[in-house]
Amino acid sequence: MLFPVPLVPGRLVRRYKRFLADCRLDDGEEVTAHVANSGSMLGLATPGARVYLARSNDPKRKLAWSWQLVEVDGVLVGIDTGLSNRIVAEAIVAGQVPALVGYGTLRREVAYGTRSRVDMLLEGEGRPPCYVEVKSVTLSRRSGVAEFPDAVTARGAKHLGELAAMVGAGARAVLLYLIQRGDCDRFEIAADIDPVYAEAAATARAAGVEMLAVHADVTPRGIEIRSDF
Repeated sequence: MLFPVPLVPGRLVRRYKRFLADCRLDDGEEVTAHVANSGSMLGLATPGARVYLARSNDPKRKLAWSWQLVEVDGVLVGIDTGLSNRIVAEAIVAGQVPALVGYGTLRREVAYGTRSRVDMLLEGEGRPPCYVEVKSVTLSRRSGVAEFPDAVTARGAKHLGELAAMVGAGARAVLLYLIQRGDCDRFEIAADIDPVYAEAAATARAAGVEMLAVHADVTPRGIEIRSDF
């Protein structure tokens, strides 16, 4: 996935109200950017951190700027969770996710479960439907280890239960963790942050839900799933 416009570098002044961040661009201009990330962004929102923003010319937007990347210890991290589904969908269609090749169609935001929508539904002749839920992973507290979640997520636990129900109904279900940083080669559930989610993940795995962690290369040009994950 390539960013549609060149990103503009700056420094983080502060993140607040979860979805807002004040940033100072390299030319000295101070702007308020939208933060498309409902998590805690643990370790990523330190004032003074190098950030990369995208500017939209859509007059209907309340905020023209969006925070896309942050640099941590020389590593770029993708923080816009709203892009995760697009990154994964493009990779699946391009055949870059070996575990999910061979399906004829990919549909987004399909209703399922209890008033929920699955991120993607893959369908192919002669195969059971495959329900795919995507989670963006940005947390790393130990060298080389990516973790999810970075905050308590009741919604995430609910999704695990709904995926397990799809397996029980004869479908295939996959929880895909998209690691949006290039300094990690392992993935773990952050059970100390959300023990309920960790238990739900273990229960879902036992019920047949597949857990798939994929790595992405993050650059100011775009975010691409590695072909060798």
